[in-house]
Amino acid sequence: MVKALLHGACGRMGHIIADIVSRDPEIEIIAGVDAFGSAYAGFPVYASLDECREEADVVIDFSTASAIDGLLAYSAEHAVPVVVCTTGLSEEQTANLKKTAEKIAVLKSANMSIGINLLLTLLAEAAPRLAEAGFDIEIVEKHHNQKIDSPSGTALALADSVNDSLGGDYAYVYDRTVRREKRPQKEIGISAVRGGTIVGDHDVIFAGEDEVITFSHRAYSRAVFGKGAVVAAKFLAGKPAGFYTMHDVLA
Repeated sequence: MVKALLHGACGRMGHIIADIVSRDPEIEIIAGVDAFGSAYAGFPVYASLDECREEADVVIDFSTASAIDGLLAYSAEHAVPVVVCTTGLSEEQTANLKKTAEKIAVLKSANMSIGINLLLTLLAEAAPRLAEAGFDIEIVEKHHNQKIDSPSGTALALADSVNDSLGGDYAYVYDRTVRREKRPQKEIGISAVRGGTIVGDHDVIFAGEDEVITFSHRAYSRAVFGKGAVVAAKFLAGKPAGFYTMHDVLA
């Protein structure tokens, strides 16, 4: 049985994770941490990591970017692997993730959905053939009106998967209103839509002469991210120090 500490326990994703784990016989939440939360039935919730005395096999994090540095310090000090699901991290925080991974197992992916991570692999296989055939590449992502960052980290991960498979020769374009020229061949356009309660829609469009191929992923519930996080936590528990992604989980 994997014993997990839930960081960000009382947020929306914390509730989803707790529900998923309650129905999984291979993992249990022994404690939660949330500065603004209250107690759950089944496990205690502390206001800070310093108050937690339970010994966990892994930490599942769905908190805020401002809490990540403290979490990494705690995880390194207590030698507990950590699955970081929080988005919007700065370059400095991402560097801190990699540095901490020299001491403990750290898993971070732009999107915890199993479907998105399989899509990343499919794109890397398809993009070289389609680009060679002259297809233009565009990405359109849609999210709810409360999302702060744009474009989404997932859209950038999809673009990176395509671009890496093409030798990194393509430029990313987020706004074409300031120029008047034909579309260059070696660019990836990334467009963001914000509205309503859209959980997460991503379309990677390959537009060729007289035909269009679109790779699409639709998240109808935030539970898809929670399910991926739980699978990742069970994978990461007991792993040696290193930086892991969902690709390692699904390999």
